[in-house]
Amino acid sequence: MLTFFGLLVATLAFGLLSTVVSAWYAGAEGASNARLITRNAISLVFPLPISHADRIRQVEGVSSLSWANWFGGIYKEPKNFFPQFAIQPESYLNAYPEYLLTETERTNFLKDRRGVVIGRKIANSYGLKVGDNLTLKGTIYPGDWEFQVAGIYEGRQTSTDTAQLFFHWDYLNEEAKRRNLPRAQNTTGVFIVQIAEPARAAEISLQVDSLFRNSAYETLTETEKAFQLGFVAMTEAIVVAIQIVSYVVILIIMAVMANTMAMTARERTGEYATLKALGFSPQFVAGLITAESLMLAVFGGIAGALITFPVARAFGDAMGTIFPVFEVASQTTWMQLILALVVGLVAAAIPAWRVSRIRIVEGLRAI
Repeated sequence: MLTFFGLLVATLAFGLLSTVVSAWYAGAEGASNARLITRNAISLVFPLPISHADRIRQVEGVSSLSWANWFGGIYKEPKNFFPQFAIQPESYLNAYPEYLLTETERTNFLKDRRGVVIGRKIANSYGLKVGDNLTLKGTIYPGDWEFQVAGIYEGRQTSTDTAQLFFHWDYLNEEAKRRNLPRAQNTTGVFIVQIAEPARAAEISLQVDSLFRNSAYETLTETEKAFQLGFVAMTEAIVVAIQIVSYVVILIIMAVMANTMAMTARERTGEYATLKALGFSPQFVAGLITAESLMLAVFGGIAGALITFPVARAFGDAMGTIFPVFEVASQTTWMQLILALVVGLVAAAIPAWRVSRIRIVEGLRAI
């Protein structure tokens, strides 16, 4: 029972750690190959003039264009973190059809410059609903910024990020002029370039960047997936460490399981010798040990895999908006079951081999 419980905990730990890694890559996995991101070539922290939009639209292969600007406000407390973007509303929502709004919510958002759209995960985490007032304390753009929730978007798929907030870029731009914030006036962080032919992504990216080469605001254009992976690369060492730990857990339980099976086989040496004396083949005796080990490992693995789902759901809820997407992938479940099977086979290998080769006389003498 202790070994079974250990297998359950190890399988659960592997599943949770693997899900954390998957959550880290969720943004990149959900990226569209029909969207390009154009940013400042020096660094993302440097803005681009909004006038770049007209020139980018003229590039052959560009079907539509939008833009977004990171806001970085604080909702009530610094720990309440979630991404906030000032966007060009209509074109941005058209570029991201995976964000589902009702027609009423969409219309209200487009009409109200102080309106915001939030994801379902934010609404659930902070108890917000349509019509509520929401205040963000600016960090990049100082002061208190007043908004009203115009809509709550759902994700088209479970992998869609529903932990973001969007508001009108026009509102940010107007307030920046009124509050004398020159950094935010007529600038944006990134342009979202929609292309008709994803196969031409590299070609179109080069054409866009060539428009602004040797200018004061050179650009770097890349696919949305490459853009998202750039953020993951900043914490790649942490991701690798988590992956290593997840497999170390499996190796530890493999050692525990092997010790259990070795002790079991040693205590039953006389019984196995008796079976061989009665005419059972060495392969049959070895099969008994292997079957017992596999049964223990498979049942422990299945129990661990099943309990991963409710534990991951509770963990994702407890983490709030830190992990926008925290779903156990089917690949993770299969890996849990396969690794449990491998643990059972490896743990039984040496005890089964030793028992199959033991002589009957020596086995009957064993205490």
